Order: sequence, then structure tokens, then C-alpha cells
Amino acid sequence: MTAPIIDLVNVTKRYDSGPPALADLSLAVAPGESVAVLGSSGSGKSTLLNLIAGLDKPSEGTVTVAGTRVDRLSETASAKYRRSRIGMVFQFFNLLDDLTVIDNVLLPAQLAGLAPPEAARRATDLLSFLGIDRYAATYPGRLSGGQRQRAAVARALINRPSLLLADEPTGALDTASSAEVRSLLTELNRDGQTIVLVTHDLVLAESCAARTVELVDGRLARDVMGAVR
Repeated sequence: MTAPIIDLVNVTKRYDSGPPALADLSLAVAPGESVAVLGSSGSGKSTLLNLIAGLDKPSEGTVTVAGTRVDRLSETASAKYRRSRIGMVFQFFNLLDDLTVIDNVLLPAQLAGLAPPEAARRATDLLSFLGIDRYAATYPGRLSGGQRQRAAVARALINRPSLLLADEPTGALDTASSAEVRSLLTELNRDGQTIVLVTHDLVLAESCAARTVELVDGRLARDVMGAVR
């Protein structure tokens, strides 16, 4: 049996003396899966992503991603882990407005020490694959929301991460741009990319994820194949 790419065991996260943000959560995700995480505000969705990304550490339990015990990493090792293993896509793109599209995409490769010719080749290939190669020299402010999110996805993928984390990737987009991003994520998963996406968008969950996890008050309420209705 293939080992899970994500393996959370009895994870609890407390920030203060109140109820935990996550409570005794166990979750395994197989390589190549696309999983949608649903839940109301305060349910623990963002905490879950932060733990997987190594941006936060559990109060109890273990977090293992691609064979790495993320909960044991130092701050420096966590940053290296994110550069090499994790691609992250955000609701508001987080592109640098004073850099062109291709320079935004190249930035993580430069930080990871990838050789410039290889980084340039990967960036060019990704922009072509994502259908925005003609905007390589354009600044993000001149792009539509859908185009900016495609640039953000290219940036997330340039270091060939084991896992793509998407936090409300259609939350700031209009209907047409949302459809573009749904199609893109579906295609990436079809090509073998493991994806965990946090969303309130049931259409996105139904389109892009074969499995849906629902959190309620930090606890796993449902874990089903297909979308939660």
C-alpha cells in the first residue's frame, strides 16, 4: 500500500485557554488525491493548512508530509521544507506588483537555489501550460483576476512541490475567472498533482475534489468521497 503524502495523527492545536482550533484530528491523504476542506469560519480550516505547511506546530499529535515530520522542524528547516515540498495558492494571489509575471514565478526558484537556466525553462514551460505565456513581461496589475491566479499557480509549482495547498483560490474571483481556476485545478490533479484546497465554494469542491472533508469546531465531522451536500 502506498504511504500517505499527508498523515496527521491525533492533532490538537490550542492558541489560548479557549476551545482548541483543532481537536484530536487524524487525517491521511494519498499521493495524487484532490481533497476539499469545507467548514464555516472558525472551524479550523486555515489552522489545518498552516500545520501541513509547517507555518504552525500542533500542541499535540504528529504531522508528517512526504515522509517529513513537519511538527519537529526548526524555523529554518520549515522554510526549506516549504520551498521544496509545498506550493501555496492564496485567495488574493500575493503577487509582487513591482515584478513582472515571469519574475514573480521565478522568485521561489531563486530562493531555492535552482540554477538560472533550469528555473527559466521551468517558468517558461509553466506559463505556456497555464496559457499565460504572452503575459510573461506584464505586471500583475494589468491582468484579470483569473490570469493573476494562474500566475500564482505557476509560482507555486515552479519548484515541483509534492503538494499544492490552495486557500480559497476562487474567493476573490468573478464567475468566469472562478471557472478558469476550477478547470486548471482539475487538470493539474488529472496530471497527478496532489491538492488540498480550503473553500466555501461547493461548485469548486464538486469540480476539483474526489474527496471532501468537513470540519466543525475543529473536529472532523465528515470525510466522504465526493462533495458534501
